[in-house]
Amino acid sequence: MIRSLAFTTQGRLHSRDIELFLMPTLLSDTNLFLWVDLENPTPEETKRVLEDVFHFHPLSIEDCVMVSESPKIEEYHPREGDLFQPYMFMVIHAVDYSRKDGVFATTELNFFLGRNFLVTYHEKPARVVQLTEERATRGTGGMARAPDRVAYNLLDTIVENYKPALDELAMEIAELEQLVLQRPTTDTLNKILQVKKEVVHLRQIIGPQREVLARLAHGETKLIRAHMVPYFRDVYDALFRISEMAQAYADSLTGILQVYLNMSSNQTAEVVKFLTMITVITTPLMLVGTWYGMNFETIREFQWRYGYLWAISLTVVTTLLTIWWMRRKRWL
Repeated sequence: MIRSLAFTTQGRLHSRDIELFLMPTLLSDTNLFLWVDLENPTPEETKRVLEDVFHFHPLSIEDCVMVSESPKIEEYHPREGDLFQPYMFMVIHAVDYSRKDGVFATTELNFFLGRNFLVTYHEKPARVVQLTEERATRGTGGMARAPDRVAYNLLDTIVENYKPALDELAMEIAELEQLVLQRPTTDTLNKILQVKKEVVHLRQIIGPQREVLARLAHGETKLIRAHMVPYFRDVYDALFRISEMAQAYADSLTGILQVYLNMSSNQTAEVVKFLTMITVITTPLMLVGTWYGMNFETIREFQWRYGYLWAISLTVVTTLLTIWWMRRKRWL
């Protein structure tokens, strides 16, 4: 699906759902800014927009169409024979955490940012694109006056959407802490390892994404106007704080895992202690029974009337003395 919007330099909506053959004309108008959004496009739609209309570099088109595991940013400048205008290609990942599934779902969003155009590409419906489009068409805050402003709002919304996901993750970690203290079972261990795996996944996304936003925040590209650099720096600072939170969650999970292992070790020690006490308590019975029943050539009870009673009494007395001694040592 192709969505297209043209805005004036004052941020007002000029036209929408533009025919592809008219886009080159709008791109040549310096008083207009064109935003084209491709949502789960067909190969034909991708070719017509990215190749036929904008003439983007084949490498950036390839990176855009293929799934990228890591965020990235590249700047392309035309050489002799190239038809495209200078632009910046960027891959960013939005995240959403589901407590039901216990996984981070990621949505890849690709940007082609030029001086008077912005092309966004994504395979799945992206809520951030819908929200930004609604704000742009309403003319909120003049955000649609330039492509770098729209790009900033998209990135800001993506980073803001990390916070609900992290709140869900924080609740999940708090529940794991309670489970470890109450029921340190194998299922609890599996949950800890699953959440820890997802936190590692989150950090793998945030790390490269910070590098991407750092380049924008430092004003390394001329496609971001100087007065917009502080806005991108603010987005970078927010992502940096999120990165620190992810690191804190990883440390918390490591601590929870250590508590689980200690609890499991304590449980094992209790079982061993219980079995050892049983062994010690039954030792008199085993000694008396073995010695009395197997170390005589003739059975003594035929000569002594109270042989069995004597053996039973000796067993009971020695067992009680063993229990008393263990209690005195505070082992019971």
